[in-house]
Amino acid sequence: MSCHNSSELQVLCSSSQLLLQPLWDRLKTWQTLTQSPFFPVLFSVITYVGFCLPFVVLDLLSPWVPTLRRYKIHPDFSPSARQLLPCLGQTLYQHVVFVFPVTLLHWTRSPVLLPPEAPQLLELVSHIVFCLLLFDAEFFVWHVLHHKVPWLYRTFHKVHHQNSSSFALATQYMSVWELFSLGFFDLVNVTLLKCHPLTVLIFHVVNIWLSVEDHSGYDFPWSTHRLVPFGWYGGVAHHDVHHSQFNCNFAPYFTHWDKLLGTFRPAPLPAWSCDCGGCPSDPGPLCISLLNQKKYT
Repeated sequence: MSCHNSSELQVLCSSSQLLLQPLWDRLKTWQTLTQSPFFPVLFSVITYVGFCLPFVVLDLLSPWVPTLRRYKIHPDFSPSARQLLPCLGQTLYQHVVFVFPVTLLHWTRSPVLLPPEAPQLLELVSHIVFCLLLFDAEFFVWHVLHHKVPWLYRTFHKVHHQNSSSFALATQYMSVWELFSLGFFDLVNVTLLKCHPLTVLIFHVVNIWLSVEDHSGYDFPWSTHRLVPFGWYGGVAHHDVHHSQFNCNFAPYFTHWDKLLGTFRPAPLPAWSCDCGGCPSDPGPLCISLLNQKKYT
């Protein structure tokens, strides 16, 4: 590499780091909180509930707002309080009773030391992408095993499938073993890649959002899987097929593992994408959501 190219790269890296440095400096002023053993639990719960709340509001409004039902994968379903409250209660209970003691033990053995400098933007983005890809592969293997081995499914994973129609707060309605498995994958990945604390924080926000969106039951034109080209990302429609058929679409986010191993099933087209009140003429998946929606017209 020439000296000119090297100097340009250094300037680019320095500029990208300057974009994140003010944010990192601001976060460090809260280090009394961020370095406490309470922070991981508070951060996880607040972020999770914060992402779930908009979908809970949409579910409450959808029976009276026909426009919202156009974007629901199951237009005739709205979670009741008897479904919502146990999901929220289990999330809070597991984080207080199980997650916090583990966090406290980790904090006691390995106090967090914050670096003075923020990560470079390219480093942050690449680490988040790699963490998502690793998590996707790890959970795919875990997920297949817990569906193919009856004892594993009955003992650990069946809890998550008790709600056949997904809704946001059902995202973390799972056994303690499953919750810790997902947390373990997260911890291993950021440790292997030696991620900056800011990268770890943003990765957890992204991961929680994608998980909640996958279970939200809403397929919008701006949903994440519609923003990623070539069908690489499955998203909410992809994961809903798993909840209805059980033997397919095991990867939480991306589609390559299911396609490579023959467990991929295409999702039905949403009602809002069908022209003239009907489905496209091609022999693709039926617009099941459109048929359900007709009950309300």
